Amino acid sequence: MKKNLLLLSFFAVTFSFAQNCSQLFISEYVEGWSNNKALEIYNPTSTPIDLSQYFVTRYSNGSSTATVANSIQLSGTIAPFGVYVAIIDKRDPAGEGQEAPIWDSLEVRADGFYCPDYNTSNSFYWNGNDAVLLAKGTLPSLLTTLINPTNVPGFIIVDIFGKIGENPANLTGSSTGNDGAWSSTFPYNNGAGVLITKDHSMIRKNSVVKGVNTLVSFFDPLLEWDSIPPVIVRLDANGDTLFGTSGNPILDGNWESLGIHECQCNPASIDETQEAELTLFPNPTDGLVNLKNAENIQSIQLISALGQQIFSNTYSNKPLIALDLTGNNGVYILKITMKNNSQVIKRVIIK
Repeated sequence: MKKNLLLLSFFAVTFSFAQNCSQLFISEYVEGWSNNKALEIYNPTSTPIDLSQYFVTRYSNGSSTATVANSIQLSGTIAPFGVYVAIIDKRDPAGEGQEAPIWDSLEVRADGFYCPDYNTSNSFYWNGNDAVLLAKGTLPSLLTTLINPTNVPGFIIVDIFGKIGENPANLTGSSTGNDGAWSSTFPYNNGAGVLITKDHSMIRKNSVVKGVNTLVSFFDPLLEWDSIPPVIVRLDANGDTLFGTSGNPILDGNWESLGIHECQCNPASIDETQEAELTLFPNPTDGLVNLKNAENIQSIQLISALGQQIFSNTYSNKPLIALDLTGNNGVYILKITMKNNSQVIKRVIIK
């Protein structure tokens, strides 16, 4: 009861009625193997936003409180309708254990690196069971200072990933350690179903137009997020698994979506009428995907997160278009041009 009252007091002071598409929010959360940790932050507005006014805090293992040592002030600027990719600063190739280096394929996607020293700031050391807070304000210098409206000037909660004050269980149902995660099955915190927030990347659905800045009774990780594994097995041209000299499958980081986010807030990317009519299914997919109500489609391009065109095709008066995307594992953008030359953007996740 004391923990709940503390949280209610915390949120009562810092709650703000964010309007749709008016404030930053987390658009991707990466909890990969070892030290592969990252956050993508999206600017849904038409003006640049100075990130030095914001910070990220980790609430460790179900804690309802956090300090400056659990936090990090951000830096840089996010362009209108753009993203900023913040990655944990583990770039020493000689690192081992807790200092193991991040993968090269993740490092190249960073706009900024944070938290190289755990003892100075452990904000980016989440394990899948830690709630993550994106907030506005200026952090005090004393590491032991509690994060709250009294101690942090200009403190406003912007977005929360997870549930502050809750330590979700592992697959055995135990929530006493740091190996749990929020899962796919209600009540999402007892280890039932698939553990979604550990060893996964979570991508915000393009229908989400603002962050979560209030207490939630349950954190359903699939309500606002799509989930993909952080690594994928490398395949040859025939779709067969490639093996390294050690005899183990060769793994690639599944970070293609980092650095790009499609959102309904961006008026240039979506024709709302056409978007409502088109239906893309299944998504995520194993490779085969269908577009329903597609009579007005003129052409389709499949584009990777690096901007590479994978294929392009034209169509004429086809109510249903079937696409075989097998072998292109990752997150891609379908750029659909309609007969009236308007464009619809669809994100497709290929498992």
